[in-house]
Amino acid sequence: MNIIDRYIIKKYLTTFLFTMAIFTVVMVIFDISERLDDFLKYKAPLSKIIFEYYAGFIPFYLNFLSPLINFIAVIFFTSKMADQTEIVPILSGGMSFNRMLRPFMFSAGVIFAVTFLFNIYIIPRTNKLKIGFENVYVKPLKDNTKVSTHMQIDKNSFVYIDNFDNNRKVGSGFVLEIFKGDTLREKMMADRITWDSVATKWKIENYTNRIINGLNERMDTGVSKDTTLDMTPQDFELYDNIFTAMNTDELNERIHKEEIRGTGMMTDLKLEKYKRFVYPFSAFVLTLMGVSLSSKKVRGGIGLSLGIGIALSFTYIVFIQFSTMFSLKGGLPPLVAVLIPNVTFFVLAIYLMIKAPK
Repeated sequence: MNIIDRYIIKKYLTTFLFTMAIFTVVMVIFDISERLDDFLKYKAPLSKIIFEYYAGFIPFYLNFLSPLINFIAVIFFTSKMADQTEIVPILSGGMSFNRMLRPFMFSAGVIFAVTFLFNIYIIPRTNKLKIGFENVYVKPLKDNTKVSTHMQIDKNSFVYIDNFDNNRKVGSGFVLEIFKGDTLREKMMADRITWDSVATKWKIENYTNRIINGLNERMDTGVSKDTTLDMTPQDFELYDNIFTAMNTDELNERIHKEEIRGTGMMTDLKLEKYKRFVYPFSAFVLTLMGVSLSSKKVRGGIGLSLGIGIALSFTYIVFIQFSTMFSLKGGLPPLVAVLIPNVTFFVLAIYLMIKAPK
């Protein structure tokens, strides 16, 4: 690693951190102006606002906007190098364009590694803080009741709950059906089912259990009984942001259960999982594109290159949102939806690199 490599790496990372700091200040100021009424309305403590809400808000949105921040940083300092006639001497001194890309890719690798670690380990934890705060002090659900829930909890068992109140962890109109092949072997109906958080079991109240064995049937009734079922109150949560607060192990477990239950959340779960592994690669794609776009000195300074960079980075983020919606609403496979933006922009980056001045 020579002097030029160290110079470019230093420029890249310091510009990236500086741009990230600016975005952080702007985001927090705008969010405070938008959320202040909610904070006052629900009497949110200052300590919780700082150490729960913004401790989750800042990492989440910096991670979401990291492609934009990264692209702007690359465009800005590379255009400035070109405008100050620093790139021409580098190439004229015998360093090839591909060799000059090496410190850029090294810096992108650092950003990729940090982003990947945040996606897998940090962001789910901070999201849990942020979501817990939001569900109490920003947009609490007055009626946190899920109705008419059908669920398959294992190969042979099916559950129906008419109403489940997430606040009290109580359900009404409970039905449990157990099959052997296509034959119904047991059907339990109960007025009420309650989650016991201490024993981590369900309490079934006022139940009737019909047991079928060929032509023989019997009916069991009772006031209360404890039972273990492969479901928890989390399976009935209504919040649309709960998957972002799950770590990778929890996501994999939920995906495994969803394959059996089929409650309609599989696409959301897989999108969240694939995003964490695929989107950090945007650091390499956008760095390559940014260097290829801005390494040529243009009349008028860095303004044109910076404008093109901002437009392309916003296009990338919009592209991500469109592919996500096509997956959620149009049946596009989640992995394909996650790959499309990066693959498309990678092809564009290769084209720009070929066309870049050497």
